[in-house]
Amino acid sequence: MYTAVNTKWLLGTLLVTIVGLGACQSKRSTTGGQSVPSGDNSQTSIDWAGTYQGVLPCADCPGIKTAISLKDDGTYKLSTRYLEKGDSVYWESGTFSWNDAGSQITLSEDNRKFLVGENRLFQLDMEGNRITGDLAEHYVLQKAEETITGKYWKLVELSGKPVKPGSTQKEPFIRLTEQESRLEGTGGCNGMGGTYELQDPNRIRFSQIIRTQMACEGLEIENELIHALESADSYHLQNDSLQLFRARMAPMAKFEAVYVN
Repeated sequence: MYTAVNTKWLLGTLLVTIVGLGACQSKRSTTGGQSVPSGDNSQTSIDWAGTYQGVLPCADCPGIKTAISLKDDGTYKLSTRYLEKGDSVYWESGTFSWNDAGSQITLSEDNRKFLVGENRLFQLDMEGNRITGDLAEHYVLQKAEETITGKYWKLVELSGKPVKPGSTQKEPFIRLTEQESRLEGTGGCNGMGGTYELQDPNRIRFSQIIRTQMACEGLEIENELIHALESADSYHLQNDSLQLFRARMAPMAKFEAVYVN
């Protein structure tokens, strides 16, 4: 009789333990060796990867123009420029980590904390609390729309070869404006302009490209960029990267979006 009662007790204890373990595991999953909450929270239910931008408050200047790009692999890039204090742009990169609740991230380099919301980042104080007071609404960065137009696209690669900073007199870039479908930019020496036409899916055509006639050394990059623009018939846009193609061959030109300049 004692043995029967003891067996029932053991079976009941084992059942409770199994159910308890299952409940605990249902609350969390693992990704890349890190514990990731599987419930409804910012980390698991929001499309948070992308670039956020805005002007954060500054103690001795009109504001700090800020852009932070969060990637799915847990890395970030941060750029800042202090308004009315010169044109210097400060860059930072590293990794970020989530809190246990999956609602906040902390940057590895300076321990800055952000609350992650739908298409927004709210900068927090060093203890991870929401900033209050008259300037509270200014500690917010808005997620940038993934679009080819209206952005400063810095040239970073031509025909598979990197375009190194300082290799041209000016930084080569293009910008596509929706108004009148205009192309503007520079090839590194001369300013240039033209028009463009977009068609689905991911088709593009540049036309009427003109440039100024300044004399500069090393126009090879500028000439090759203009050739790429005139030849391109399609593009690929992903996060902050833009590539131009012709006939589905290797990319002729690659650009990266710059939000602080």
